[in-house]
Amino acid sequence: MPRKTYIAAINEALMEEMRRDKNVFLMGEDVRLGVFAGTRGLHAEFGDRRVIDSPISELGVAGAGVGAAATGLRPIIDLMFGSFLYLALDQIANQAGAMRYMFGGQATLPIVYMTQNGGGIGAGPHHSQPVHPFFMNMPLIKVVTPSTPYDVKGLLKAAIRDDNPVVFLNQLTLGGRRGEVPDEEYVIPLGQGDIKREGSDVTICTAGLMVHHSLKAAETLAKEGIEVEVVDLRTLSPWDETLVLESVAKTGRFVAVDESYPTCGAASEWAATVAEKAFSHLKAPVQRVTNKPVPMPASPLLEKAVIPSSDEIVAAVKKTL
Repeated sequence: MPRKTYIAAINEALMEEMRRDKNVFLMGEDVRLGVFAGTRGLHAEFGDRRVIDSPISELGVAGAGVGAAATGLRPIIDLMFGSFLYLALDQIANQAGAMRYMFGGQATLPIVYMTQNGGGIGAGPHHSQPVHPFFMNMPLIKVVTPSTPYDVKGLLKAAIRDDNPVVFLNQLTLGGRRGEVPDEEYVIPLGQGDIKREGSDVTICTAGLMVHHSLKAAETLAKEGIEVEVVDLRTLSPWDETLVLESVAKTGRFVAVDESYPTCGAASEWAATVAEKAFSHLKAPVQRVTNKPVPMPASPLLEKAVIPSSDEIVAAVKKTL
């Protein structure tokens, strides 16, 4: 099977879906140039009407996407950085996220908001805040954060075909990561998690970049005879609660690892659900590993101290033992 980079897999997904459906179009800041390379080459094939560079007005372009989706098109809105979604929050939350419900299902909103999310390159708080918990808290908005080239292609294709708004978050540091990606057609259903490593002693629930930190921690713990099961949710809303609870029923221990903040964060949601629905299976209190509750520093050393590390994950797993 061919090995491709994460960013190349994004490019393939966009190219294939735009060829498959003439209603799919791309709009956003510098999408013709392709600052993150995922949109490069699209303008050459699809032209001005389907690859549209927008002004630097996140609220405006997000709203234009809502209008386009409500009238039958399938826009992909590239807003570059997750932190920029704050500027478009009204259109995403009050319009895209609510219109289908408010109109009693008479309208669909097939729109994808695609950005880079989280830290790791020293870009500071304006470009590196983890924003996914905000959108997990909004009904009818799907939230996706892949961890591998294979997953990002299959999930992006599913997101583009979905009739609901999807916030599609790519972790900043994963762009150059390589993995196996088949040339033939495939789609990964939204809401379906994946066990990236099987184990019998402790369950780790995670997503995005933290999957790789968790796998590294699992390798370290395996040398001590501790077998960790790593569940990659892939979709954060709706998340694969069944898969996680089945894993906890097997291992009896649970660690939630997430690149966001502890208060009202994704890890808190997973931990609360396991404590509520799998209490009888637990052999120890659940543990959370999250960002430190400060704005993302620009200093690489300070940023490294804020984002969860594999050493912190190892320590959390050992607490459950």
